[in-house]
Amino acid sequence: MSRFAMRFVAAAADIDELGHVNNAVWVRWIQDIATAHWASVAPAAHQAAYAWVVTRHAIDYRGNLAEGEGVTAETWVGVPKGARFDRHVRFTGDDGRVKVEAVTTWALIDRATGRLLRVREDIAAPFLAG
Repeated sequence: MSRFAMRFVAAAADIDELGHVNNAVWVRWIQDIATAHWASVAPAAHQAAYAWVVTRHAIDYRGNLAEGEGVTAETWVGVPKGARFDRHVRFTGDDGRVKVEAVTTWALIDRATGRLLRVREDIAAPFLAG
C-alpha cells in the first residue's frame, strides 16, 4: 500500500475563536494531502483524464493545534469498490499524539463526460503499490 506524507503548520488564519485549528481547515488539509498524493503517483495521462470528488467525510478529532504548531499527515487508500475507494488520513502532532483521523470516500470522475468511472486496476495500482 502506497503511503504518502505531508507536513502542515497552523497559520494565524487557520485558528478559530477557541484558539485552535478550525474544523474546516482540517477538511482542507485532507483535500490537500489527497490531491498531492494523486499528483505524486498518477501518470500525467490519468491526471488529465480523471478527477476525484469526495462523497463522504468521517472525521475523528482527538486533539488540537494552536498557531505555529505542526502535524505530519499520512494518507493511504483502501481497495477500490466500483467507482469509489476510501482514503485514510492520520494527522500526528509534533508531540507524537494523533490529533485527527479521517476516512473519506472518493469517487472517480471522467473529466470529458463528468460521469462516474469504475476504478480500474491500472488507475488503482500506483496507490496500492509498495
